[in-house]
Amino acid sequence: MESSEEDDDFPFIESITPQSKIDSLYQSHTEKGIRKVCCELIDLKDAVENLCGNMETKYLAFLRMSEEVVEMEHELIELRKHISAQRILVQDLMTGVCHELEEYNSANGDIGDSQQDLQVDELQSSLPSDTDIRKEIFLENIDVLLAEHKVEETIEALEAEEKYCPELKGPGDTSSMEASYRSVFLKRKSMLEDQLIGITEQPLVGILELKKALSALIKIGKGPLAHQLLLKSYGSRLQKSIEVFLPSCSVYPKTFPATLSRLMFSIISVTTKESGSIFGDNPVYTNRLVQWAEWEIEYFVRLVKNNAPSSETVFALGAASNCVQASLTYCSMLESQGLKLSKLLLVLLRPYIEEVLEFNFRRARREALDVAEMDESSLLSPHSMSPLSAFATSSDSVLVDSGMKFMDIVEDILAQLTPMAVLHFGANVLTRIAQLFDKYMDMLFKSLPGPSDDDNLTELKEVIQFRAETDSEQLALLGLAFTILDELLPLAVMKVWSLKNESKELESESTVPNASITAELKEWKRNLQHSFDRLRDHFCRQYVLSFIYSREGKTRLNALIYLSGEGEDLYWGSDPLPSLPFQALFAKLQQLAIVAGDVLLGREKIQKNLLARLTETVVMWLSEEQEFWDVFEDESVPLKPLGLQQLILDMHFTVEIACFAGYPSRHVQQIASAIITRAIRTFSARGIDPQSALPEDEWFVETAKTAINKLLLGTSGSDASEIDEDHVILHDEMVSDSDDTASSLSSIESFESFASASMGELDSPVYFTGSEG
Repeated sequence: MESSEEDDDFPFIESITPQSKIDSLYQSHTEKGIRKVCCELIDLKDAVENLCGNMETKYLAFLRMSEEVVEMEHELIELRKHISAQRILVQDLMTGVCHELEEYNSANGDIGDSQQDLQVDELQSSLPSDTDIRKEIFLENIDVLLAEHKVEETIEALEAEEKYCPELKGPGDTSSMEASYRSVFLKRKSMLEDQLIGITEQPLVGILELKKALSALIKIGKGPLAHQLLLKSYGSRLQKSIEVFLPSCSVYPKTFPATLSRLMFSIISVTTKESGSIFGDNPVYTNRLVQWAEWEIEYFVRLVKNNAPSSETVFALGAASNCVQASLTYCSMLESQGLKLSKLLLVLLRPYIEEVLEFNFRRARREALDVAEMDESSLLSPHSMSPLSAFATSSDSVLVDSGMKFMDIVEDILAQLTPMAVLHFGANVLTRIAQLFDKYMDMLFKSLPGPSDDDNLTELKEVIQFRAETDSEQLALLGLAFTILDELLPLAVMKVWSLKNESKELESESTVPNASITAELKEWKRNLQHSFDRLRDHFCRQYVLSFIYSREGKTRLNALIYLSGEGEDLYWGSDPLPSLPFQALFAKLQQLAIVAGDVLLGREKIQKNLLARLTETVVMWLSEEQEFWDVFEDESVPLKPLGLQQLILDMHFTVEIACFAGYPSRHVQQIASAIITRAIRTFSARGIDPQSALPEDEWFVETAKTAINKLLLGTSGSDASEIDEDHVILHDEMVSDSDDTASSLSSIESFESFASASMGELDSPVYFTGSEG
């Protein structure tokens, strides 16, 4: 009633529903549903109880029937024994009657006549002989033993009969009676064979019972069949174990190959031991065992492939590595039993492992180059913990994020490798890491200013999110690449490779010598260095070209500077200096050295290498710029000895910059010497005598040193203090012993390829002349 009154009082408020109405509508439905579910649960409970009762009743009936069947078998056996005894009794009775008749006839010979003799002969012929009686008794005894499943007694009886009757072993020339008996004998033997086969094929047969059955088959001359049944029995055991295990493969995607290996190789090991103990070292059985083991290994590899995670995932690489580790370890254990299956296993696994590596590194390449979709874990990772954090710019951290992501991807892949996987597939992994690093260098290559020579890098055109415009940004980019090359990648790889060298599994005969491992790592580092050299050389090329050419495309370093000089001889002038472009080069290198000292702090190796490459790039450009030399070869252009002297001084000045700055390069000296030789030859062809026009080489060396003093100290040549040629540097933070670097000669190649010498191949100063004052 209250609910109806409330509805009448507030008919215009449609959004309010009285509580009583809610209770009447919903509560009733809920209660009805609960009651219905309760009734269904009660019915289900009754059905389950009835089912359990029926199952128990049927199980008891089954047990009762089994007992009755056993009792019936015993009664049948007793009945057969009784019939056999009665038959023997009847035969004894008939034999006695015949004997009595013979005695009676001998006592009453005169009464006997021919008819009675005939009756006696017929009676005697109808009686079985002693041999027939013995055979019948033997066959009845065998039937009883077969019925009672007494295998050992049956075999003993058969063997004794074969010894007593040798004709049973072979067909020979036998009568019809003997052939008939031999056929019956072989039939009983076949029944025993079937009985033994049935024992071996029972699903729950025990090891001891199986061995007894196989030994019995060997005794009756069925050795090949027994060996086949042995392999079949253990194969079925293995199949059942695998069928039980396979549903759990998806739960343990990384470790399931190891468990599967244990199941597979443990069965192979047990089968090998049992085969040896039962059949000995017979080569026929050994070959069959090896063939069976090879079939099982092929089946094992198929199972791993079919149940492994997707080849693109890290789990797949971990599963493949665990598979290699576990299976090869078990194979090494089987070698002590005479089974050498490692080579076959590697041949079967190699395509699968290489496929997993290929797909994993494809995924790694996509992720490493996909800077735009940087995942949160990379963005939130502590940059301060990484050596790459030193190269983070104030405006953007994309560069450092990309480097950290690259290393995370590589370390994630390396973490999946096991010692055996590294041993047999390490070279493949190193090659793919080098390829991945090369792709990453291509991405950084696009971040540097200037046109790219690699037009085939279409996949990187939309990837670049970071542009290195300033000197500090470009140096930071190079420093990050060099740190990955020189520190992080070797450290990550050596952690895994050191585990391989320390593992006990590598003490087997299949272990490769350390020399080959060292060769693999050296080749890998050489490939990494080549990728980095392309990036470094691109930076040097663009940096030098921006110095040589103005924005209008005009060259600042042309031959005109060697044609417009005043005077006739530098030698007699006061305080000669290099030409203005080379003074500017000195200032630019000094400025870059200061920036490098800040950005590449503590990394003197890359600092010296970059400055040496820049110096080398300048002289290489000058050596290969044909327009520069065409001016000197043009006969309409007048040449003066002053121009030749200035050019030679500039070359000595360039060499001295590298020597005094602490990064002497033999390649720079070679190119400078080649330029000087070409200049002398060109000017000589135009009628200028170098013998009279040029002073001694020592003068150019001393003048170049004096010029460096003047440019460094900003004073006149007379006030400049003497500079020690082994320790003068462009920046205080670049001091480093030149003995830390190795000496290497490199040939002069094209401008694009720069010097072929790799990192650390800087030499101590080598001058063009003798001692200096």
